[in-house]
Amino acid sequence: MPERLNPIRTRPRFKIYTDLEPNTCAEKLKSQLKVENQIFQGNINTEVANIWVKTQHNEYWKPYLSLRIEKEEDQTVIRGIFGPSSAVWTFFMFLYFIFGIIFMVFITLWLITKQIKSSDFPYAIYLAISSAICLALTFIATKIGQQKAKKEMEELRNFAESTLENLKS
Repeated sequence: MPERLNPIRTRPRFKIYTDLEPNTCAEKLKSQLKVENQIFQGNINTEVANIWVKTQHNEYWKPYLSLRIEKEEDQTVIRGIFGPSSAVWTFFMFLYFIFGIIFMVFITLWLITKQIKSSDFPYAIYLAISSAICLALTFIATKIGQQKAKKEMEELRNFAESTLENLKS
């Protein structure tokens, strides 16, 4: 029995080797997408494929299956990653980064003013707490989005497993 994909987590990645040419892999993916057309949509070319589940609404955490088809020596490698669109992923990472930096700056400022017994920045602790709350809210929004997209993620995973089984060497 072929090896199954890793359990679903934030952005699971996988790699599959095949003896097929990249063009053949892309054509097989396109034909499988046409078979599953009532459920899935996607853009597939010889190097990159993006596949997602058709829905009535477009949630911010809509899962995508991104595949990269590359030729390495005598085999073709298909690298895949599950997750939200790259724009959403980048936005959430930006929020984590900004709120994390703000928290570190103001908590450091507050600790230093406490240590030198100064009262120059009385608002530092409030800004640090506010940024920590924003970090927590961003994390909660992420978890809510993941829960909303869980069913679609399972459908994408099943599509990937059934389709990529045919491409394995």
